[in-house]
Amino acid sequence: MSNLQKILVVKFFCTVSGSEPVREWLRELSKDDRYIIGEDIKTLEFGWPIGMPLCRSIVGHKDLWEVRSKLTGGRIARVIFYIKDGEMILLHGFVKKTQKTSPSDLALAAKRRKDHEKNG
Repeated sequence: MSNLQKILVVKFFCTVSGSEPVREWLRELSKDDRYIIGEDIKTLEFGWPIGMPLCRSIVGHKDLWEVRSKLTGGRIARVIFYIKDGEMILLHGFVKKTQKTSPSDLALAAKRRKDHEKNG
């Protein structure tokens, strides 16, 4: 067994009503796609900090990062997160449809971060 220890603990953002949007989004994906994203997140858990091509900060959005996953069928997915007190909080996940991440996806992640900061 490996002696590796997690550097980050992954947590799902939870709304005040109790839903976990990233977990729900992952459940909608195929088993293969869930596995790919899970392995990418696990790589960050044990290897943080990690840069491109797996992870990068989001320019113009303080302390937001993205996990960059290559899914089956040539699709790409992003999971936006932030780090607080050794925890990687997964805020928003989506399959990219355009080259540039949409402002609405970024705004949603930023809002969830703010909500998490406020409500813990």
